[in-house]
Amino acid sequence: MRAALLFALLAGPALPASCAVLTLSGLDVLERDGFAALQGKRVGLITNHTAVDLQGRHAADALHAAGVDLRAIFAPEHGFRGTEDHGAHIAHSSDAATGAPIYSLYGRNMRPSPEQLSGLDVLVFDIQDVGARFYTYLTTMGYAMEEAAKAGLSFVVLDRPNPAGGHIVEGPVLETGISAFTAYFPVPPRHGFTAGEMALFHRDDRRLPLDLLVVRMENWRRDMFFDETGLVWTNPSPNIRSVDAELLYPGIGCFEATNLSVGRGTASPFTWFGAPWLDGGGLAAELNALGLPGVSFAAVRKTPSSDVYAGEECGGVEVTITDRHALRSLDVFVHAASLLKKLHPAEFSYRPAELRKMTGSGLLGEALEKGRPAGPVLKKYAGESAAFRKKRAKWLLYRI
Repeated sequence: MRAALLFALLAGPALPASCAVLTLSGLDVLERDGFAALQGKRVGLITNHTAVDLQGRHAADALHAAGVDLRAIFAPEHGFRGTEDHGAHIAHSSDAATGAPIYSLYGRNMRPSPEQLSGLDVLVFDIQDVGARFYTYLTTMGYAMEEAAKAGLSFVVLDRPNPAGGHIVEGPVLETGISAFTAYFPVPPRHGFTAGEMALFHRDDRRLPLDLLVVRMENWRRDMFFDETGLVWTNPSPNIRSVDAELLYPGIGCFEATNLSVGRGTASPFTWFGAPWLDGGGLAAELNALGLPGVSFAAVRKTPSSDVYAGEECGGVEVTITDRHALRSLDVFVHAASLLKKLHPAEFSYRPAELRKMTGSGLLGEALEKGRPAGPVLKKYAGESAAFRKKRAKWLLYRI
């Protein structure tokens, strides 16, 4: 796997013109500085396949080669190699390259146990997130921070970009009373934080007595998308395969609380959604008529090979991003859900509790139940996201 990542870097396309200077991830900065922050310490590394440096070398290999005392590896959802499907529980294993045990944090236990942390001095987190609150990697980080605080360990975050842009905040702050693996931080669905910024926020929000160090990136701006950084691309999970999918995921991903397919088992997960009963042409026309900024819609039929509606031909809508900075993906979902309720009242359904967890609020579910339009919902969302945008300023490490 690691050799393949190196080949992809060497054989990949030239850097985009917008990338005048390479972004250095926290791993690259730590490596450049001789891993000084970790020397002499017994290290546990929370990581997966996305933790590669500019040469395509994995963080575990880089630490091991530098003589860092790597005692344990902890892996999130989708596993150390990122190949497991969503929701699949993962067993413990070991890493042949370094000899370190690999403890799964997405199996019977979602948190590192006291036994697994015994003998460590510091936990290091290095995983590429996608920028949506209900994506699980940062929840794993939050859980591990809490356990590190209990055990008296230090915690280091090797920061990486928010690939959906760190300048856009979208949606309601998580309602009080909601707490789940996909709904853990009291932030909007599209929060605009990097992993390091989320760690600072979580430490302060939970008042954790935690020695926390964020190794900052260099040459990253908040208004940059991932393909403007020059960093090595790896699919953060099997069905997130492009920057466009990352940008749409905070909205289209919410369809997983409904009876629609989000394109798992097709060539375009999270850039398409559909169902066997859906009139894609009618829905696409209605969505285009709204004139939503940064996006257009087209009717496309697909037959998923797995997951929801596997083997069934589905009417659906392909989503094309025309302006990344203008796109508001959660707005797309709210409008689409409202239209589906109008166009397919007998067929379209949703799970209220799951919809509340994913959006962070019960407001949309109530509006759908009562046949209310999308406008008031989005107005309330906009007010909450604007307030959070001001509140979050104290934790931001990077500027536009």
